Amino acid sequence: MSNEKIQAGLEKYNASVEKTVARFPERGNLPEQRLYTPLDVKGVDEYVEQIGYPGMYPFTRGVQPTMYRGRFWTMRMYAGFSTAKESNARYRQLIASGATGLSCAFDLPTQIGYDSDDPISEGEVGKVGVAIDSLADMETLFDQIDLGKVSTSMTINAPASVLLAMYIAVAEKQGVPASELKGTIQNDILKEYAARGTYIFPPRPSMRLITNIFEYCSQNVPKWNTISISGYHIREAGSTASQEIAFTIADGIAYCEAAIKAGLKIDDFAGRLSFFWNAHNNVLEEVAKFRASRRVWAKVMKERFHAEKPKSMMLRVHTQTAGSMLTAQQYNNNIVRVALQTAAAVMGGTQSLHTNSRDEALALPTTESVTIALRTQQIVAYESGLADVIDPLAGSYYVEAMTDRIEKEAWEYINKIDEIGGAVAAIEKGYIQKEIHDSAYAWQKDVESGARVIVGVNKFQMEEEPPKGLLKIDASVGVAQCERLHAMKAQRDNAAVEKALADLKAACEDENENLMPHILNAVRTYATLGEICGVMRQVFGEYEAHVSL
Repeated sequence: MSNEKIQAGLEKYNASVEKTVARFPERGNLPEQRLYTPLDVKGVDEYVEQIGYPGMYPFTRGVQPTMYRGRFWTMRMYAGFSTAKESNARYRQLIASGATGLSCAFDLPTQIGYDSDDPISEGEVGKVGVAIDSLADMETLFDQIDLGKVSTSMTINAPASVLLAMYIAVAEKQGVPASELKGTIQNDILKEYAARGTYIFPPRPSMRLITNIFEYCSQNVPKWNTISISGYHIREAGSTASQEIAFTIADGIAYCEAAIKAGLKIDDFAGRLSFFWNAHNNVLEEVAKFRASRRVWAKVMKERFHAEKPKSMMLRVHTQTAGSMLTAQQYNNNIVRVALQTAAAVMGGTQSLHTNSRDEALALPTTESVTIALRTQQIVAYESGLADVIDPLAGSYYVEAMTDRIEKEAWEYINKIDEIGGAVAAIEKGYIQKEIHDSAYAWQKDVESGARVIVGVNKFQMEEEPPKGLLKIDASVGVAQCERLHAMKAQRDNAAVEKALADLKAACEDENENLMPHILNAVRTYATLGEICGVMRQVFGEYEAHVSL
């Protein structure tokens, strides 16, 4: 069929639809274009260049040739609360229920490099994740879990080097060599400055720590993903889908530039970079976002960094369903939301997935809620048919047009960030923060005006009884954790600890020294997270946030 014939038919349709719209006005907040046709998508001649085939450049249709037909995505459930012992029990329960990977949540003091007995930690120990003060806690966390067989992701950023060192040391004690360890550390500090806030050190020394990890792992922990460049938290802070991938890929560019400046070759480390996307509520837009993000990253790696290995050009992604979209009102509705977000991530081609639990808008999830969340993934995998065909929405006029639109908008942001001087400069000047804030404000205005409906929140409300059976972390958890910490300090070789910390401080002062071996040595002596980060604070200082509006 010719384009002229399609255009004539479209004009006839648009003329006929006016009477219907007059009778039944369309909802607000909808895409400006109501119908998509072949006129909105790439032609056959551009198919290979823009869409192509799974496992082949530009990876629009997925990074693996057969995707889920050979192996499902990793079902990596995020967990961590209270003490290492209680979190260990949850991990073993998840493995028994069919989870194929672990994802560790750490409490707030751990995330910002403080021990549980620090005054600043009071009231926060074990509340939003597990408290890890030393190697002793990490040993308990992974007790009876074979680190040679499990893949572990750790959501840790500013002190990522310390937690990775602890993981390596636990594996050593189990007899598992570092070369066999599989997993990911988030290790993405730039998005902390832009969206999340659990930073410690200023950007420049933080970038040094990240490139030190790249270099160390490329030589010693080759199966480990050294960074999970996170758009998830950018989206949680209020960004649009296009901003999520644009700002995250801009961060990825900055990490690559820093690693190359430190003497690494792009193909030596790029294959171990991974990304972390949010699965939001708009299913079709999310599928298009996943597809566009792979295409943008492939072009960045090939055209900007001249990567040669196909693996270097693959955007491999872990996904988490959208925590910010969970509602405290009618919280069982969140099961449906998470199921739709799961479908979006799977049709979008994720490599691993964590599904949030129904009660997480109210508290840390109960065992029952976590099981429902895991079962959601399993039902999608085994019963829905969505995993049976690769990139099932390819060719949809709407999805292909949306993929192109998101890619175009992402490039506009990336080019703007390049003009500013890169992601670090854009963060330092407050540009990325302001863009996210503006988008979050626009979303909230739509919710409050009713232009955007959130079921159970601004429409279809109902009287509810207060929820029962929520998981609560008692204040006694912090007291007991401090007691264990003090007992450990009394038993360790404190002279060895002091020497290791002194060596670490000297290494921090030498800009050419890789800090990972020194951090690992300190961890082995049972130096605490707070002690190690305290040494780095002395040398590097601390970051103070500001936003230029």
